[in-house]
Amino acid sequence: MKNNQRVRIIPLGGMLEIGKNLTLIEYKDDIIIVDCGMTFPDHELLGIDSVIPDITYLIQNKDRIRAMVLTHGHEDHIGAIPYVLKRIKMPIYGTPLTIGLLKNKLKEHNVGKVDLHDVQAGDNVKLGKMEVEWIHVNHSIPGACCLAVKTPLGYIFHSGDFKVDYTPISGEVIDLNRIAEIGNAGVLCMISESTNIIREGFTMSESKVGETFNRIFAQAGEQRIIIATFASNVHRVQQIINAAEKYNRKVVLSGRSMLNVTETAMKLGYMKVKKDTIIDVKDMNKYDDGDLVLITTGSQGEPMSALTRIAYNEHRKIQLTPNDLVILSAHPIPGNEKAVSSVINKLLESGAKVIYESLGEIHVSGHACEEEHKLLHALVRPKYFVPNHGEYRHLLHHAEIAESMGTPRENIYIMENGNVLEISQSGAKLVADVPSGDIFVDGLGIGDVGNIVLRDRKHLSEDGLIAVVLTLSKKEGRVISGPDIISRGFVYVRESGDLMDDARDVVKKTLSRMENQKLGDWVTLKSAIRDDLKRFLFDQTKRNPMILPIIMEI
Repeated sequence: MKNNQRVRIIPLGGMLEIGKNLTLIEYKDDIIIVDCGMTFPDHELLGIDSVIPDITYLIQNKDRIRAMVLTHGHEDHIGAIPYVLKRIKMPIYGTPLTIGLLKNKLKEHNVGKVDLHDVQAGDNVKLGKMEVEWIHVNHSIPGACCLAVKTPLGYIFHSGDFKVDYTPISGEVIDLNRIAEIGNAGVLCMISESTNIIREGFTMSESKVGETFNRIFAQAGEQRIIIATFASNVHRVQQIINAAEKYNRKVVLSGRSMLNVTETAMKLGYMKVKKDTIIDVKDMNKYDDGDLVLITTGSQGEPMSALTRIAYNEHRKIQLTPNDLVILSAHPIPGNEKAVSSVINKLLESGAKVIYESLGEIHVSGHACEEEHKLLHALVRPKYFVPNHGEYRHLLHHAEIAESMGTPRENIYIMENGNVLEISQSGAKLVADVPSGDIFVDGLGIGDVGNIVLRDRKHLSEDGLIAVVLTLSKKEGRVISGPDIISRGFVYVRESGDLMDDARDVVKKTLSRMENQKLGDWVTLKSAIRDDLKRFLFDQTKRNPMILPIIMEI
């Protein structure tokens, strides 16, 4: 082995955060991209639809990219791919359901022809001087895999999202045997998700939720059942359908993503449904409440989701009644608690009965807890370890677990997005960073909304806007109209006439003071109006609205 051989691991997303997963593995002139996800904006990112990774480094090195390889089909692992493919063309490999869901996304985004490849667990694909093997794991979506990337220096093992489920709903138990074989062959570095690392013990089996559904369905009697869950949780949807078929209920699917994912999963054989089980929402009125179960999106309280529209009586075809039993089969993602709580309250106000996580075993996580991570570390036994897919507290705790399982502390790296870990025969070290960060998607705009725009949106949302409109004579340079004061989101003008009159007087005094200077110097004039009015309004209201002087010249 030559001393100049080096493998580089570069995360562009998924570090110090949940979601937006994107990791690069480099060897000489070859780059493999593992996953390419998005995340949803927090409450500070006003108006933003989604957040994707900064791919500047990929664009700079696009000739070195051999392929993108996918662990599974969740949005935080495939959601940013359409945006990337508009800048960079590359082959993409994933299991059939992952590729099927990706095809739906590419169609929605009008992305042209893409070089997509189906692989199965156990397949190996040669990509430049590296080789990728997909290994079956359990998760909340079928077709999930971890990846063993064989490089000339040894294996890079990427866990993807996983759990150890000994009684999975479909498919097989996680392939611990093959993972152990990879560990015995020698793993140079392991990159492992950390979402549930701070939870002790083991994650419950998905089959526990099926038992709960059977119990609820048996007790529901003549109530109509409405269940909200993630559209991509195919195993959960399958269990709801199984319970519906057991208790002779018809299934109605509501929500575009629920319809798309279910259709794709059924087409590819990941879901088994009897011929007449699923009916169209428009045929719902032909059946009694006790003969129906509705599966909807909206378990996170999303404003435009099916469940939210149902809760607020805004759904065109589904209206709540006191005879409804609503089940939220998902745990609120951090930051969504308030939205979920609001939806629950509106559902209860309608008279419906609501069951959510704290009231029953209606949700289990798709991510491994502490003891499952210990099992993975015991099998893989990596020389170097990088925790990913978690906030700092998750990564730190995962680092401590890795150390307790035998990985030396100096061989464990808690990285940030853009960090570069370079591993060679002589050791590992962090070298110069590459460009990284967040790119905001707002409508059709990608990256055109930055911190300055967000700062202005936040300012407007907190204190509102005051516009000062006046007209100047182009020949004489004097004010011929105005100033007029317009308030939006600051005060209600009809009830604040004195304040508006005083504000107008302040602007008039500013204009009078500026008469000795050239009023045509709009930059100086606007600045003076803004400063004087800002001081006055803060003294009167202790608020700082955005002040926008608008000057016209005729």
